Amino acid sequence: MNKKPVETIMGILVLLVALVFVAFAYRVSDLQVVQGYPLHAEFLKVGGLNTGSDVRINGIKIGTVTDQKLSPTDYTVDVILSISPEIKLPVDSTIAITSDGLMGDKFVKIEPGKSKEFLKSGDAFSKTKDFKTLEDMVGEIIFMVTGDDNEK
Repeated sequence: MNKKPVETIMGILVLLVALVFVAFAYRVSDLQVVQGYPLHAEFLKVGGLNTGSDVRINGIKIGTVTDQKLSPTDYTVDVILSISPEIKLPVDSTIAITSDGLMGDKFVKIEPGKSKEFLKSGDAFSKTKDFKTLEDMVGEIIFMVTGDDNEK
């Protein structure tokens, strides 16, 4: 079996192009973990939020969820975030867990506050909003439509 050197060179070239494509796709897809300063947020429900999920402001990724820990005393979840160093968040910022559509991935949404004081490395958010499941939202809508039967 005598192989021609042209076939070997073409095979190597195809492999190199494939590697370059994979590296390009990884960089463009925003799968990298944002390396920055850590912040904490405490939630009662995280609704399927995963380590590695995005942290966004106005739809722009500014951080990554790096860890989640369940408190053994009050069963709240401490979500640890890594925020890009160039982003400074006011201390009165609100943080919520939301999803991309009904069945989309969960991510952390931050609504910046107006305070002149900023969160520092290791600080915790004071204003958090728990994740609302589809059942929670349907229940709220039904309650709004039907009203309170006790009012007469």
